[in-house]
Amino acid sequence: MVRNSTRHLPFRLRHLQKLEVVSPLFGYIYAFTNLKMKVLLRVLFLSFLFSKVLSQTGTVKGFVYDKANGEPVTFVNVFFKGTTIGANTDLNGFFNIGRVPPGNYVIMITSLEFDTIREAIVVKADEILNKKFYATRGGVKLEEVEVSTVNNEKIENTTVGIQKIDPIVINKLPSVGEPDIAQYLQVLPGVVFTGDQGGQLYIRGGLPVQNKVLLDGLIVYNPFHSIGLFSVFDSDIMKNADVYSAGFGAEYGGRTSSIMDITTRDGNKKRVSGKVSASTFGAKAVLEGPFKKLTENGNTSASYIISAKHSYLPQTSKVLYSYANPNGLPFYYTDLFAKASINSTGGSKVSLFGFSFNDKVTYSDIASFAWKNTGIGANFLLVPSSSNLIIEGTFAYSHYRIDYSNPSLASDSKFSEIGNFNAGFNFVKFIGKQELRYGFEGIITNTIYQIKNPYYSEINMSRSTTDIGAFIKYKFINKSKTFIFEPSFRLQDYVSLAVISPEPRAAVKINFTRKIRFKGAAGIYSQTLFSANSDRDVVNLFYGFINAPDNTELSPTYLDKSGQAQTVNSSVQKASHLIGGFEFDILKYFFLDVEVYQKFFNQIVNVNRDKVYEDNTTNANRPDDLKKSFVIEQGRARGFDVLLKYDRKRFYFWAVYSLTFNDRWVGNNTYQTVLNYPPNFDRRHNINLVSSYAFGKKKNWELNARWNFGTGFPFTQTQGYINTLNPNGTINYNFNTGNGNLNYIPSTLNGGRLPDYHRFDVGVKYRYKWNGRNTLEVTAGATNIYNRENIFYVDRITFKRINQLPIMPNLNISLTF
Repeated sequence: MVRNSTRHLPFRLRHLQKLEVVSPLFGYIYAFTNLKMKVLLRVLFLSFLFSKVLSQTGTVKGFVYDKANGEPVTFVNVFFKGTTIGANTDLNGFFNIGRVPPGNYVIMITSLEFDTIREAIVVKADEILNKKFYATRGGVKLEEVEVSTVNNEKIENTTVGIQKIDPIVINKLPSVGEPDIAQYLQVLPGVVFTGDQGGQLYIRGGLPVQNKVLLDGLIVYNPFHSIGLFSVFDSDIMKNADVYSAGFGAEYGGRTSSIMDITTRDGNKKRVSGKVSASTFGAKAVLEGPFKKLTENGNTSASYIISAKHSYLPQTSKVLYSYANPNGLPFYYTDLFAKASINSTGGSKVSLFGFSFNDKVTYSDIASFAWKNTGIGANFLLVPSSSNLIIEGTFAYSHYRIDYSNPSLASDSKFSEIGNFNAGFNFVKFIGKQELRYGFEGIITNTIYQIKNPYYSEINMSRSTTDIGAFIKYKFINKSKTFIFEPSFRLQDYVSLAVISPEPRAAVKINFTRKIRFKGAAGIYSQTLFSANSDRDVVNLFYGFINAPDNTELSPTYLDKSGQAQTVNSSVQKASHLIGGFEFDILKYFFLDVEVYQKFFNQIVNVNRDKVYEDNTTNANRPDDLKKSFVIEQGRARGFDVLLKYDRKRFYFWAVYSLTFNDRWVGNNTYQTVLNYPPNFDRRHNINLVSSYAFGKKKNWELNARWNFGTGFPFTQTQGYINTLNPNGTINYNFNTGNGNLNYIPSTLNGGRLPDYHRFDVGVKYRYKWNGRNTLEVTAGATNIYNRENIFYVDRITFKRINQLPIMPNLNISLTF
């Protein structure tokens, strides 16, 4: 009514005094409009002055590419000789140097792997100079230049809770077959793996479901194979991998613990190249090349890259490792990945990619697991030549399913399935040394889950959710580069649940000197997805996913860790992070990194282990603790990580120690009690020692070694056994003569501890190069060289125990062309 009576007011201002109902409203509108105009005029005036200041300076931006294959050269130092003006290239090889006073300069590009580049340029006021450089591998440095790319990366970025994984460093580890990121992740600070088999990744107190894994912007739900030595990713096609273990920025959402962000290469833009390899475990092939070649003038080019991995361990192990299992080691996997990219003259590009990852493991009469992850996506990068703005976008679809069956118990089976479509846009605006990032994304997720708990109360559900997120992040660096501050904010809208989650986050770094630096981060995080595993399994291989349940599937209240009743407002899970630490560049080749952290998971949705009754009208008077499908828990992870690294020419050494305390609290409304228990990944002490030494005149021999020690995981002990009868609704069922299924009675939740885990791996590598392009590489080694019997799996009914992998010599031969 008000809208209809006022729509003509702008044309009848002389009559407003007669309209008593409307005049107060118009007064407010007029006052508000007048205020807005004043503010707008002031903003325009300040913007005009600011633009005048900027018009007195120029901008130099561009790309640095590898001359041999056209791939971007990442994280190299680009600066003007004799000044402190410069920047580092990003993942796309892009750099932007803004607010440069007009004049003549010599631009220099320095790197530890490439020859130094220098070129004279002229910077003019109010102009953007676009450049493109091609770097030659060799690492020939000009004498007057001190290469400090790595130090600049540490000084100009907060680098808190993040580990950057270089594919070259992965090769320094003893490998079983081809070098793999799974073997490298196991030595990172705060990372816990369940062992050689199982392949689950726990990062600083977070479950695998709380860790988002991205491959070129596409979500991968299970990145590790059942044999924990291998991931689904091929390290030869990786361009970069970042692991954010805590305190990550607002550009990432939908997870409450950690992020693993992996990007792949575009493929060789100059010639057809590739790699083939074969080992005692499996074989691999990589092929890449141009659809349209890149020339020296930087024309538009198109390229492809294809990777395939396959395990034939079930066949070879019957001959080579029969002592481990006479029937062969039952690990099957096949991974396929393909990508095609088009790169424009100005640096913009678009890529299409897809993958199919498959895994299967069968333990004779104990258990059988199989999972498959497929996906397809596209991403793009837009670099306008006349602007300091770059635009990135992703469109992707991913699908994952895992099945479990027990050959000795037909009724013991379960499966989980998840599919999602995600799309997002990111914008980066460069303002001198400062950066402004903002963007938005949307995700539609569908899950199907079916399982029976030990009491044969079935859980069967299918649901869909829609999430929308938007973020803004600003990076401030003062002129002396002693203070870096990155505030960010994310607004997460869980549309299907009608819940909006505001999530402020921030990171800071203080450079006391170039060799001593403090860093810290804090933030609030949320997610709806939760896991469908059983904490009562001694070792768990089944990892399913469930979308957030609606409030009817949860008790209206829960007890927090202090025993106080809390109202369940929604099933959205929340967490807060706090992390701080110091970086020390000790002497010239030593680096020491110390971090302490705490994650508090305010609300965790978990499968109700105590459900006995179906939640229906018949059981309306039963306690919620015995009929609801899910419960609310709280959790906390606290830890202390120390990383010491030494890297000089031929010798590389890496030492990591982690001390962690993980707690979970689950309340029982019926008895008003709260159970405090350690989750099944709680490892108190974890030590990793890695070393690598290159020898020979041409450094073509390399010796690698790694030792890992971890205290035992908690598990739920078996208290007794019971004959479970199941009449299946048959009224004439004879309970006196009927044969049920033998089931176990669990003891205190995770009240026991498995034995300590430790393993020593060694490897030796030889490289032979010819024609400048071809490399033959032979690697020999052994995992678990002193044959430690580490526990893997125990069947509670048959008492059959399966250990982790015994000593396993291996040989790998590869040819790069």
